[in-house]
Amino acid sequence: MAIDPLLARITTDPAICHGKPCVRGRRYPVRDLLDLLAAGMTTQEILDDSPDLEAEDVRACLAWAARLARAEGDRSQRVGP
Repeated sequence: MAIDPLLARITTDPAICHGKPCVRGRRYPVRDLLDLLAAGMTTQEILDDSPDLEAEDVRACLAWAARLARAEGDRSQRVGP
Protein backbone atom coordinates (compact mmCIF):
# COMPACT_ATOMS: atom_id res chain seq x y z
CA MET A 1 0.00 0.00 0.00
CA ALA A 2 1.40 3.39 -0.96
CA ILE A 3 1.72 6.23 1.52
CA ASP A 4 -1.13 8.39 0.15
CA PRO A 5 -3.88 5.78 0.77
CA LEU A 6 -2.43 5.31 4.25
CA LEU A 7 -2.60 9.02 4.96
CA ALA A 8 -6.22 9.05 3.85
CA ARG A 9 -6.93 7.00 6.99
CA ILE A 10 -5.91 9.98 9.14
CA THR A 11 -8.76 12.44 9.54
CA THR A 12 -9.53 15.57 11.49
CA ASP A 13 -12.99 16.60 12.64
CA PRO A 14 -13.67 19.36 15.18
CA ALA A 15 -16.37 17.13 16.71
CA ILE A 16 -13.97 14.23 17.32
CA CYS A 17 -11.09 14.51 19.82
CA HIS A 18 -11.14 18.33 19.59
CA GLY A 19 -10.02 18.23 15.97
CA LYS A 20 -6.83 16.30 16.63
CA PRO A 21 -5.73 13.90 13.87
CA CYS A 22 -7.49 10.56 14.40
CA VAL A 23 -7.73 7.21 12.68
CA ARG A 24 -10.66 6.91 10.24
CA GLY A 25 -12.87 9.38 12.10
CA ARG A 26 -12.82 7.28 15.24
CA ARG A 27 -11.72 8.30 18.68
CA TYR A 28 -8.19 7.01 18.26
CA PRO A 29 -5.87 10.03 18.21
CA VAL A 30 -2.75 9.48 16.14
CA ARG A 31 -0.55 10.75 18.96
CA ASP A 32 -1.93 8.14 21.37
CA LEU A 33 -1.17 5.29 18.99
CA LEU A 34 2.31 6.69 18.38
CA ASP A 35 2.84 6.88 22.15
CA LEU A 36 1.87 3.20 22.46
CA LEU A 37 4.36 2.24 19.76
CA ALA A 38 7.07 4.37 21.36
CA ALA A 39 6.39 2.67 24.69
CA GLY A 40 7.17 -0.67 23.06
CA MET A 41 3.76 -2.07 22.19
CA THR A 42 3.65 -4.04 18.97
CA THR A 43 1.10 -3.46 16.27
CA GLN A 44 -0.48 -6.79 17.17
CA GLU A 45 -0.81 -5.80 20.84
CA ILE A 46 -2.51 -2.55 19.83
CA LEU A 47 -4.86 -4.46 17.53
CA ASP A 48 -5.64 -6.97 20.27
CA ASP A 49 -6.60 -4.11 22.61
CA SER A 50 -8.61 -2.27 19.93
CA PRO A 51 -10.27 -4.80 17.63
CA ASP A 52 -11.88 -2.13 15.43
CA LEU A 53 -8.43 -0.95 14.33
CA GLU A 54 -6.56 -2.50 11.41
CA ALA A 55 -2.82 -2.95 10.89
CA GLU A 56 -3.01 -0.33 8.14
CA ASP A 57 -4.31 2.17 10.71
CA VAL A 58 -1.15 1.78 12.77
CA ARG A 59 0.98 2.08 9.64
CA ALA A 60 -0.98 5.20 8.72
CA CYS A 61 -0.01 6.77 12.05
CA LEU A 62 3.65 6.06 11.31
CA ALA A 63 3.32 7.47 7.79
CA TRP A 64 1.64 10.58 9.19
CA ALA A 65 4.44 11.05 11.75
CA ALA A 66 7.10 10.55 9.07
CA ARG A 67 5.46 13.14 6.85
CA LEU A 68 5.26 15.59 9.74
CA ALA A 69 8.92 15.01 10.65
CA ARG A 70 9.94 15.47 7.02
CA ALA A 71 8.00 18.75 6.84
CA GLU A 72 9.61 19.96 10.06
CA GLY A 73 13.05 19.02 8.74
CA ASP A 74 12.42 20.84 5.49
CA ARG A 75 11.23 23.90 7.38
CA SER A 76 14.23 23.95 9.75
CA GLN A 77 16.68 23.66 6.84
CA ARG A 78 15.24 26.79 5.25
CA VAL A 79 15.53 28.88 8.41
CA GLY A 80 18.83 30.67 8.79
CA PRO A 81 20.51 31.89 11.98
